[in-house]
Amino acid sequence: MQTTRIRRPSRASGRDLTPLLAGAATAVGGWGALLALTNSDSPMRAPLTLFFLLTAPAAGIAAALRGFDPFARALASLAGSVVLNMLVAQGMLATHRWSARGGVMAMAVISALILLLVLMRRHRAAKGQDL
Repeated sequence: MQTTRIRRPSRASGRDLTPLLAGAATAVGGWGALLALTNSDSPMRAPLTLFFLLTAPAAGIAAALRGFDPFARALASLAGSVVLNMLVAQGMLATHRWSARGGVMAMAVISALILLLVLMRRHRAAKGQDL
C-alpha cells in the first residue's frame, strides 16, 4: 500500500489571476469613462466613473513606482490619484470650466501621459540611455 500526499497549490498560482484582474479593472474603468463621456442615464454611471477616476491615474503612478513593495506602491498610487483628481477639479473650478466630461477627459489624458512617460523611461533604460 502506498500513501499519497495531498498536493497543495503553489503560491505562484495566485499570481495567475493578476492579468485577469487587471483586464477586468480596465474594462470596468473603460465602461465608466464611456458612460460619463456619452452622458448616459445609467444607474451604473456614477460608480463606474468614480472607479475610472481613481484607478486610471493610480495605474500610471503604480507603474512608475516599480521598485516599491506592493502595499506601499498601492497606497502611494491611490494617494497620488486622489491628489491628481483634486488638482484637476480645482483647476477646472478656478477657470470656470467644470464639467464631468471634461474631468474624465483630463484624467484620461493625464493617465495616458504618465503611462507613456513610464514606457519611454523603460525603453531608454533597456537601451542603456538612462539618465
